Amino acid sequence: MSIPFKQAFKVGSYLMRQKLKGRKQYPLVLMLEPLFRCNLECIGCGKIQKPNEILRKNLTPKECFDAAEECGAPVVSVAGGEPLMHPQILEIVEGLLGQDRYVYLCTNAILLKDFLPKFPRSPLLTLSIHLDGLEEDHDRIVAQKGVFKVAVETIREAKKMGFRVTTNTTFFDGASVEKAEKFLDFLKLLDVDGMTVASAFQYLDAPDQEHFFGRRRTQNFFKELLAKNKNSRWNLTHSPLYLEFLQGRRDYECTPWGNPNYSVLGWQKPCYLLDDGYAQTFEDLMETTHWEKYGHKNHPKCADCTAHCGYEATAVKDATSSFKNMLASARVAMV
Repeated sequence: MSIPFKQAFKVGSYLMRQKLKGRKQYPLVLMLEPLFRCNLECIGCGKIQKPNEILRKNLTPKECFDAAEECGAPVVSVAGGEPLMHPQILEIVEGLLGQDRYVYLCTNAILLKDFLPKFPRSPLLTLSIHLDGLEEDHDRIVAQKGVFKVAVETIREAKKMGFRVTTNTTFFDGASVEKAEKFLDFLKLLDVDGMTVASAFQYLDAPDQEHFFGRRRTQNFFKELLAKNKNSRWNLTHSPLYLEFLQGRRDYECTPWGNPNYSVLGWQKPCYLLDDGYAQTFEDLMETTHWEKYGHKNHPKCADCTAHCGYEATAVKDATSSFKNMLASARVAMV
């Protein structure tokens, strides 16, 4: 099971509490970016393109802890930029774990080996390693040779030390199903604890503005790829109904408040993929964002988006919306 039972139970209990309180808009995962600096300049990411005065900024540990408390989500994804470049990243991770939250530390792994002896071996902590393909493809996408080998070596070391390790992968236009199949089989041999997969989203600041899947291409790609995932061949860390959505078998509206983003600029509207302004508090984000304007049916910038930050939350809510959907989700999970 790619998501530990205790984590699934905690998130499920949180969902039930929100339903009992009658809440229709609530977060599942806090996307926390304590800095935008990075030691890579990946072709599909625009974070490192921010002005220097922004790249020099860091969130303080207190700001991170306050954001997590204010938001209340049971899971925190710590990203960036490269979070291991933050001078107080250990304090931030330990403090979030101290709040009894599940923490996913998202990293390119270049600096991770030096941190492994320092991070706590906690069941609440997952190291999420960025890998976008096998060596040639990954090093081309991150625009630096040797990164793939470092990441793979670090995954092996982290697993030996008892850490929970997952991978996150973005597929760009030009990726073939055959290459993706070989890559996921390679990750399986590494014995990672879970894999997330996604179609690249077109950041306006990204160096490469051409190699992104459209919505139809995304659906066709994942329909063919996931047809090969018989008997859970790959340990995918996604809700089963979201995987059906990726294949075009379900049509969901976006739930952008499901994964709110907090960074050195504040609470980003409406999600970490779009930059339509910032709110200073989580309450302001929820009350002043015109959520109905977004989603692939409502906004041109969202037309090709299938990202799990917006649609996985919809799938999770749908899976618990009725007994019929609970059975459908369970049935897909067992295929």
